[in-house]
Amino acid sequence: MARAARLLAALAAFLAAAATGGDARPSKIAVVGAGIGGSAVAHFLQQHFGPRVQIDVFEKGTVGGRLATISVNKQHYESGAASFHSLSLHMQDFVKQLGLRPRREVVGRSAVFSGEHFVLEETDWYLLNVFRLWWHYGISFLRLQMWVEEVMEKFMRIYKYQAHGYAFSGVEELLYSLGESAFVNMTQRSVAESLLQVGVTQRFIDDVVSAVLRASYGQSAAMPAFAGAMSLAGAQGSLWSVEGGNKLVCSGLLKLTKANVIHATVTSVTLQNTEGKPLYYVEYENEAGNGSDFYDIVVIATPLHLDNSSSIAFEGFDPPIEAAQGSFQPTVVSLVHGYLNSSYFGFPDPKLFPFASILTTDFPNFFCSLDNICPVNISANFRRKQPQEAAVWRVQSPKPLLRSQLKTLFRSYYSVQTAEWQAHPLYGSHTTLPRFALHDQLFHLNALEWAASSVEVMAVAAKNVALLAYNRWYQDLDKIDQKDLMHKVKTEL
Repeated sequence: MARAARLLAALAAFLAAAATGGDARPSKIAVVGAGIGGSAVAHFLQQHFGPRVQIDVFEKGTVGGRLATISVNKQHYESGAASFHSLSLHMQDFVKQLGLRPRREVVGRSAVFSGEHFVLEETDWYLLNVFRLWWHYGISFLRLQMWVEEVMEKFMRIYKYQAHGYAFSGVEELLYSLGESAFVNMTQRSVAESLLQVGVTQRFIDDVVSAVLRASYGQSAAMPAFAGAMSLAGAQGSLWSVEGGNKLVCSGLLKLTKANVIHATVTSVTLQNTEGKPLYYVEYENEAGNGSDFYDIVVIATPLHLDNSSSIAFEGFDPPIEAAQGSFQPTVVSLVHGYLNSSYFGFPDPKLFPFASILTTDFPNFFCSLDNICPVNISANFRRKQPQEAAVWRVQSPKPLLRSQLKTLFRSYYSVQTAEWQAHPLYGSHTTLPRFALHDQLFHLNALEWAASSVEVMAVAAKNVALLAYNRWYQDLDKIDQKDLMHKVKTEL
């Protein structure tokens, strides 16, 4: 009874507010999640619908989601997504709009460790690196580069489509518009299978490709080719990050949007039909108690997966909404302030250890990557710690590191701080590509993660969902799920 009374009171208040609005715009929009997807979609929704629309953003944790920092020895370090690819156009645009700056890059050499020795070592000379790759693997690295560039060239079409206002109601439709059936098939075939087909050797896949995928996704070359290609593109291009911390993009976008951030856990979304128009009744809870409100549009900008104990209940929908989409890959980031045990990597004298970043192959190992990292604020006279000095190392692993494992990697250490993430979908645990549109004006932004998962992919999904909501609201159906968009966009120009 109490819930019904709350519902009726909220409905009356909502209809009264909508009646005074005097235009066809939505009155209120809810966004669930304040990570990069949620903050970006709030920004894009306001761009399209205008500043008069109230946007409530619900966040049960900290604004930024998987963009986060940890303080070590009075300095802040990235504990979530650490860097972005140079082709991350939405992220570049956000940074420019918010008056933020890219962080100065402090170069360091990387290597791939097999558990016994380094199978590949980077030098300070580009031509020598190319020669070593050719000597060890023939032209496999060139074939990989051509394969990745072909995928990225087609993926970049999305920015042109979005600039012209086109949107897609499902992940399959979006992928098909970019690369037709080849892109859709890449979500069903493995990276290894696809690369072997274009002439990349198994040895190169085992030594290099697997190491990159372990570092970015914590998964092997058995993962789907499309997600793998996006990850490998990040390894090839120049990377950048945000001065002061990547999470500043999220808080900055929400501030720019003047979004109303509500620190609460959304428990349910219930469909209410009023005068033939769907309304969504959102219930939430926090330390202050329970709350609820009605919304014209709801965007879920958080993963809906089988391991999520605080999943949202969808009520009153026919057919029922089955939103859970498989499992996620747990990733543990440990920031260790200490002295590296360079002997474990074959360097008894730590002064001679030349690497700032270590990737690992698929050998049975307790860590995926190890990086000598810089703080989020880098002064002009900053220099990376020498290997014999105490430094902050970022260790990425599938499980929390045991004390014995820390002793293997470090001679001694002052502190260990960890962040545990449900970082990426466990590819292969969900066989069909999900949809962005769960109902008329109910959307799931994170559906695109099941094709590929990165910060920029979430920004692309945010723009798509904002356009989809806008085109559906104003019944501009010619802008949704269109085929042959390359031809349409050219004729519009």
